[in-house]
Amino acid sequence: MSKKLEKYERLYEQISHYVVTTSDRWARLATIEAVLHHKMQLFFWTGVYVLVEGELIVRSYQGPVACQKLRQHTGVCWAAVDSGKTVIVKNVAEFSGHIACNPATKSEIVLPLRDEKGKIYGCLDIDSDQLGAFDEEDEQGLLKILQLVDKEK
Repeated sequence: MSKKLEKYERLYEQISHYVVTTSDRWARLATIEAVLHHKMQLFFWTGVYVLVEGELIVRSYQGPVACQKLRQHTGVCWAAVDSGKTVIVKNVAEFSGHIACNPATKSEIVLPLRDEKGKIYGCLDIDSDQLGAFDEEDEQGLLKILQLVDKEK
C-alpha cells in the first residue's frame, strides 16, 4: 500500500471515531471536510455543494471564500454530478468551462455524493493550488471516507 493510501486509511479511522456521535449527514460531512482540509497538505479548498431545486449551492467548506452557486451544467462539480463519476482535473486551465471561484486553484477532484438509495444529492469538491495534486489513489481514499457519511452508528 502506498504512503498516500496509508494516510487515507489513518484518516478513515480518525474520522470514523468522530462521526459516531450523530447520524446527521451534514455534521458528518462538515467533520470530514475539516479533517481532510487540515490533514492533507495539498488541499487548498475542501467543501460540499448540494443540489437545491436543480442548482448546486455551497453547503459547507474549509478554505477561502467560495462561489455560493455554480452556473448550471458548467465546471468540474457539475461534470461529476451530471456524469455520476469522480472527475479528476490535473490542470483546471485545461478544463473547458472551469468555474474559477479562486484563481489560486490549479487542480481539482470532485466526487458525487449519493444517498442510501444511490441518488446524487451533491458533491465533495477539493481544490489544490498545485498542478496534478490528485490521482486515482485520492479517489479511492476519499470514496472510502465518504462511506462514513451515511453509515449506521
